[in-house]
Amino acid sequence: MHTPTLTWQDDALVIVDQTRLPTEKVLVRLTSADDVFRAIRSMQVRGAPAIGIAAAFGVYLGVRDVATADRQVFLAAVDVVANRLVSARPTAVNLAWALERQRRTLSRHPQASVPELKQLLLAEAQSMIQEDNAVCLAIGRHGAELLRPGMGILTHCNAGGLGTARYGTALAPIYVAKARGIDVHVYADETRPVLQGARLTAWELKEAGVPVTLICDNMAAVVMQRGWVQAVIVGTDRVARNGDVANKIGTYGLAVLAKAHSIPFYVAAPRSSIDLAIASGAEIPIEERDPREVTEGMGRKIAPDGVHVFNPAFDVTPAELVTAFITEVGLVKPPFEQELARIMDLPGPDPKATPPL
Repeated sequence: MHTPTLTWQDDALVIVDQTRLPTEKVLVRLTSADDVFRAIRSMQVRGAPAIGIAAAFGVYLGVRDVATADRQVFLAAVDVVANRLVSARPTAVNLAWALERQRRTLSRHPQASVPELKQLLLAEAQSMIQEDNAVCLAIGRHGAELLRPGMGILTHCNAGGLGTARYGTALAPIYVAKARGIDVHVYADETRPVLQGARLTAWELKEAGVPVTLICDNMAAVVMQRGWVQAVIVGTDRVARNGDVANKIGTYGLAVLAKAHSIPFYVAAPRSSIDLAIASGAEIPIEERDPREVTEGMGRKIAPDGVHVFNPAFDVTPAELVTAFITEVGLVKPPFEQELARIMDLPGPDPKATPPL
């Protein structure tokens, strides 16, 4: 596997700078909450699980040097830092989930001193890395049961190791299958306009020795039509209570194509991405990004000055187009509203008992 996406080293969060891939593999040290905010906003770190973990460390970094012995003053400082971090990217629920988890960590220790509270924040963020590894490996093992030798798997954007602490969500079943000697071939959409599939998914699969073919986004229908794809597996940034899925722009189109070609469409979803507080995808905020991602793609101007640009970072796939969710506690099939609620209270994988890939 590639270098872990996030590690805690020498009192700093060290990340793989994903804006420099695939031509350079650069590690960046984040030493403040502002560093973490900019890294999330600029997509140096990206992928719903990864940005949640980064934000958890960002809370600690933001209050590490707060000089007060007053608990309430300290908690107010935590809120200021957390409120800024949650605004970095609005669609992925993992970001808010991780920040709320840090708040709950502090509330469970009403007698702790401020120095103790700081260490609790750090320990909780570190535990998220271990938990994420266990969750992703469990998703991988459940998803690998769907794969057979020789299958073609189409994926979109990057829901691999680079989008999590290490192992990925949508790519985890492929890594587990490879470890079991099950050879599959991955078709990776380039994923315009930021090209996460070309820059990141193709890179990490090649690094892992998994056969991969890069295709333009508008070639997905052709590879399906030719019978090269037997399953689509994507990740998610948020799943609504009814099973609607927010994921990288272009995912909805893939789901429609998969339905038209009778190809199963799977969503790899850690439970931290499931938001039972919203009824449907209509309530999911969709981030719109800088128009220059479209007009100045691939290092040069590719559109006329002043042209109007629509650049949503995500779309919503209706639940009826989803075959099943691959979660850390198993496959979830329709009826999604009932089944997604049911799995939320099931015991998850034990990080201490999870064997490595």
